[in-house]
Amino acid sequence: MISSPLNRLVRDFSKQGLWLSFALVGIVLQVTLTIYLPILIGRAVDAVVLPDNRSLILGIILKMLIIIVVNTLIQYLNPLIYNKLVFEFSRDLRQRVIEKVHQLPMAYLSQSVGDMVSRVTTDVEQLNNGLLMVFNQFFVGTLTILVTLITMAKIDTLMMMLVLCLTPLSLFLARFIARKSFVLFQKQTQARGRQTQMVEESLNQESLIQSFNAQEQFIERFFDLNEDYASYSQKAIFYSSIVNPVTRFVNALIYALLTAVGALRIMNGAFSIGQLTTFLNYVIQYTKPFNDVSSVLAELQGSLAAAQRLYQVLDQASLAETGQLELVSDQVQGQIDFEEVSFGYTPYKTLIKNLTIHIPPGSRVAIVGPTGAGKSTLINLLMRFYEVTAGHILLDHQPVTNYTRSSLRRQIGMVLQETWLQEATVHDNIAFGHPNATRELVVEAAKAANVDFFIRQLPQGYDTYLADAGASLSQGQRQLLTIARIFVAVPKILILDEATSSIDTRTESLIQDSLETLMQGRTSFIIAHRLSTIQKADIILVMVEGDIVEHGTHSELMAAQGFYYQMQIAQNQS
Repeated sequence: MISSPLNRLVRDFSKQGLWLSFALVGIVLQVTLTIYLPILIGRAVDAVVLPDNRSLILGIILKMLIIIVVNTLIQYLNPLIYNKLVFEFSRDLRQRVIEKVHQLPMAYLSQSVGDMVSRVTTDVEQLNNGLLMVFNQFFVGTLTILVTLITMAKIDTLMMMLVLCLTPLSLFLARFIARKSFVLFQKQTQARGRQTQMVEESLNQESLIQSFNAQEQFIERFFDLNEDYASYSQKAIFYSSIVNPVTRFVNALIYALLTAVGALRIMNGAFSIGQLTTFLNYVIQYTKPFNDVSSVLAELQGSLAAAQRLYQVLDQASLAETGQLELVSDQVQGQIDFEEVSFGYTPYKTLIKNLTIHIPPGSRVAIVGPTGAGKSTLINLLMRFYEVTAGHILLDHQPVTNYTRSSLRRQIGMVLQETWLQEATVHDNIAFGHPNATRELVVEAAKAANVDFFIRQLPQGYDTYLADAGASLSQGQRQLLTIARIFVAVPKILILDEATSSIDTRTESLIQDSLETLMQGRTSFIIAHRLSTIQKADIILVMVEGDIVEHGTHSELMAAQGFYYQMQIAQNQS
């Protein structure tokens, strides 16, 4: 059974034993000194009304000064300890979430990217704020209430019972409002995640939005999301903000009642002025924490909702490593067999059904077909981004599931149509995945990809920092940089998914020559929409709705005049 977010936070915090101990000791000292100070004030008031007690008064005042100085120092140090404790905890939690994200199956990561970003950033920040309030206000306030009650009982049981009988009303109201606000804070965090996703999508694709004149469409969608977020935020803040006024009103009634009762008892000789002074100070100290504690209870609901979203990521099942064998480059021949492979992205819809195909070592395999036919899915299965539902994929007669994913993927190089660059230098982007690559190796890779000339035109050449993750470069330039990556450490198996789709015709011919040399003796998969680029392939797989309806060489498929032939005719006519 999954524990509640609060229980898990307590368990995780308990692992920071040393700093947690410092924090708790600091809280105890702060509360003890704060509670002891009104006792000295009461003694000083009683001493004033007695004759010849100057030395006693001076002694009491000296003690008060010492307690004030020591308590001030403790109250200065305590927040520093809380901050270190909380921010180290949140740092570790954020690190755990990021590590977990890189261990999750692709199926889980296909959900909203914006929502995941919101969890790692905004939700962690909200959790930080809530945890700091727990130490600064909740623990201090709760302990103050308990110690004050004990001390008030020693002074006068009757008046303490009056306070004790009236406070449950404040607690009941605070708890009722906290429950209501928790649900609203949950909806608020979910709405914020959807809004973050929307903003990220629109900013990343602003040029596309403007080219389709879809600004109004996005604005309307954002308006709806913004309205939802604002509505839930206002309701959550409203319920959390009324806690303090309600408890303050109840506490004011308690203070007025106790003042009247204390005055009557002084007139009857059952109470001293100093005792009433001490008691009223305690009433203030006793009721004030209720405001703090009730405020924290309301705000904590938002933090618990954020913690719940973070723990939901940590609770996901990691991608299990089924393989034990390490695939060594020298041992790879490149023979690949699909044996009765079936797969579907959802359990109730199968995309690839009973696929069987033999690919000899060193073959150049082209995969063609209409959009959505399953071309990229076939590659995803080979890379083990997804696991087959049935059947086996063999590499050199060994099921790929017997190899560790990392060693398998080291032997497969991918160049995708969709380019991605990180905020780093040009050198680091080309050497991505091979951080120890030398400058000479990176330059050679760039020359092989015909991108060296362009790089040398940049302000700092290979040391130029792409602060915008390459957004200022053209699509073709970005794609050339990603192609250069594969030349840094040439793998045994190549996957080219429309690798030159964004490059001009002249540069494409140069790249094709480099890729031709690269593919010699290596098993290569080429996904292409331009059929003229794959006519030299050893095997052409024609996919339609997850099935390979035809396979063979270009001449064989043209002679058969099937689906491939129709695609060629249609493309030539266009």
